[in-house]
Amino acid sequence: MSETSGSISGLTDEEAQEFHTFYMQGLVGFTAIAVVAHILVWAWRPWFY
Repeated sequence: MSETSGSISGLTDEEAQEFHTFYMQGLVGFTAIAVVAHILVWAWRPWFY
């Protein structure tokens, strides 16, 4: 039968932590770019003034 690693994803603890690190870096980077883009668009064409 198949081995049960104790994880639904099948990743080891170290692999899951590495994936989480890269995922969070990507999320923070995407959010930072989105915030900068919104600020630049608002400076160009302000809304809710």
